[in-house]
Amino acid sequence: MIIGIPKEIKNNENRVALTPAGAQELVKRGHTVYVQHTAGDGSGFPDHLYEEAGAKILPTIEETYRIAEMIMKVKEPIEPEYDLVREDQLLFTYFHFASHEPLTNAMIKSKSVCLAYETVEKPGGGLPLLVPMSEVAGRMATQKGANYLEKPLGGKGILMGGVPGTLPAKVLILGGGIVGTQAAWMAAGMKADVTILDVSLPRMRYLSDVMPANVKTRMSNEYNIRELIKTADLIIGAVLIPGAKAPHLITRDMLKEMQPGTVLVDVAVDQGGCIETCKPTTHQDPTFTIDGVLHYCVANMPGAVPYTSTIGLTNATLPYAIQLADKGWKKASKENVELATGLNVIKGDVVYKAVADAFDLPFTAVEKHLVN
Repeated sequence: MIIGIPKEIKNNENRVALTPAGAQELVKRGHTVYVQHTAGDGSGFPDHLYEEAGAKILPTIEETYRIAEMIMKVKEPIEPEYDLVREDQLLFTYFHFASHEPLTNAMIKSKSVCLAYETVEKPGGGLPLLVPMSEVAGRMATQKGANYLEKPLGGKGILMGGVPGTLPAKVLILGGGIVGTQAAWMAAGMKADVTILDVSLPRMRYLSDVMPANVKTRMSNEYNIRELIKTADLIIGAVLIPGAKAPHLITRDMLKEMQPGTVLVDVAVDQGGCIETCKPTTHQDPTFTIDGVLHYCVANMPGAVPYTSTIGLTNATLPYAIQLADKGWKKASKENVELATGLNVIKGDVVYKAVADAFDLPFTAVEKHLVN
């Protein structure tokens, strides 16, 4: 198979979809890998490392899309890329369709095959291609939140762990999944007073067992949220519903119950956000303030640590990329249900129900495209 790795063009997105080591594994199996010139520079992987691994360098994004049977990316195609996507071309990347109608319509129009990292799901549950970036984003959410609590940046002027004779920061985390757990570990390590809200008792029992004493769990409901936001210094939104838009757990009216300088970090912003007032921001212009509450809503947080993120992502995606390259998307998806769940749009049909429901589009069962 011919595989193309374009340079990411989303604002301040420095990751690349494949490391030189990953490219070498695909080349060893007889596949051809084309990498756009300087695609890996932001992650610390210059062109010559890909060439030494057996990949070929192409000068432009247009040539990379034109030649490839499978495009591997990190972030969803943005508007300048829409017309580069070809009919029957396989795109393997993060899409988050349910929060972006123009992207959904563009990919339907392209009649391409869109396999989304974020909905590849193991039979017993678990999202293996979301995990590494969720781990990065969760840790970064605490790191960034701690930074923005500083007074010159708009926060309350509170040190996460305090010092003897002062109280530590109160950190409220909405969701006890991968993002929430990693955020909690970081905040706990900084000696903050941490509360995790979740709706699953088994998950909360697990977190209570593994977390240190400065981490508590509470049932996630509106009553508890309204009570806890009144004294929280840092609130991290870490809610995920696979492939669907995130629910708004914090609504606009709740901001008035928060103290001025409270910091909100919404990691779910690429799925629509679980904080109603959040809208996607960039690393270049990451924050805004509403009702005295600072919002940090960067949609590609792991892009700020691209070396770590690119290696972590390739470690997770490469086994699936090999299956797709060796067998083609249809045979690979027939044989591996995890890949089948990753299919969102196939040749103009929406085959992932949460995406169809988000925009009231016709839904087609994925099996229709896998029968032959």
